[in-house]
Amino acid sequence: MQNRRIQFEKNGSHEVLQLVSSPLPTPTRGQVRVRHHAIGVNFIDTYHRSGLYPVPLPSGLGLEAAGVVDAVGEGAGAWQVGDRVCYCSGPLGAYSDYHCVDAERLLSLPDHISYDTAAASLLKGLTAAYLLYETAQLKPGDWVLVHAAAGGVGQLLCCWAKALGLQVIGTIGREEKRTAAQALGCDAVLCYRDEGFVEAAQAISGGVHTVFDGVGKDTFHHSLKLLRRRGLMVSFGNASGPAPAFSPLELAAHGSLFITRPTLADYTQTKQALQGLWEKLTHALSQGWISVNIHERYPLNDASKAHSALAAGTTQGALLLMPAHREESL
Repeated sequence: MQNRRIQFEKNGSHEVLQLVSSPLPTPTRGQVRVRHHAIGVNFIDTYHRSGLYPVPLPSGLGLEAAGVVDAVGEGAGAWQVGDRVCYCSGPLGAYSDYHCVDAERLLSLPDHISYDTAAASLLKGLTAAYLLYETAQLKPGDWVLVHAAAGGVGQLLCCWAKALGLQVIGTIGREEKRTAAQALGCDAVLCYRDEGFVEAAQAISGGVHTVFDGVGKDTFHHSLKLLRRRGLMVSFGNASGPAPAFSPLELAAHGSLFITRPTLADYTQTKQALQGLWEKLTHALSQGWISVNIHERYPLNDASKAHSALAAGTTQGALLLMPAHREESL
């Protein structure tokens, strides 16, 4: 049996992605093989593809998927063939029909959460969980500003923050995303490209306690100006490109600010930490605090089109790739 997968041999635009076939992978010790039902597409995938986050080449792509255990290697614990599972922590290669992953990084998928929901929300949802519960020290009534509110992580952050009693300003980069952002329950929605954006946000909030910035280059300096004294700038993404270099004196000039550049990997180093965030995410889903908006599903061989859509900034929610046995449903 053959396994279709996406790989790239050099860094570059979405055009470097290729669909190839290879023999079905065999799980090594401590691994299981997962037959995918849905595959998540995330901005971090574009960073690996472009070389912003360097990886050895040639390389597979993708960190996130949901499916069923198809084969179990030695020393893989209690996992059994047929178990419903999801994962989002590598190794790279989730853009495939089958993938071997470390058993320690696998999560059990409850029956009430669909494969599509898991693949669309796991990486983004765990990110939102660590940002809200661990990176920022927030209390009900605090003001937060979420850049790119209509995006995959942004939607989860806004809804979850409101459920926790926070006051939320959501931002958009394109006016056509305003309706989607307003539907999240934000206290205000502003376009970060508008003149006077900073002043408007300050007038609404009196200065926000925390900025969650997944945009990067286009919003970084605005974000510093939005914060109240001793506020926290959380730069967790680079959708518009890496944040520019800055002097630590800028933090003093804007009120003794704090800044962090967190990654999910550093908040899920242990199985216990990963499981803890997963429990927070499944609880938020089951309580209806957050829901998953799937913007579009693509056949696996259209991974390039999915990356093009991400780069264009036209998506309003999650993107999924469909493995071979689900392509007929598209």
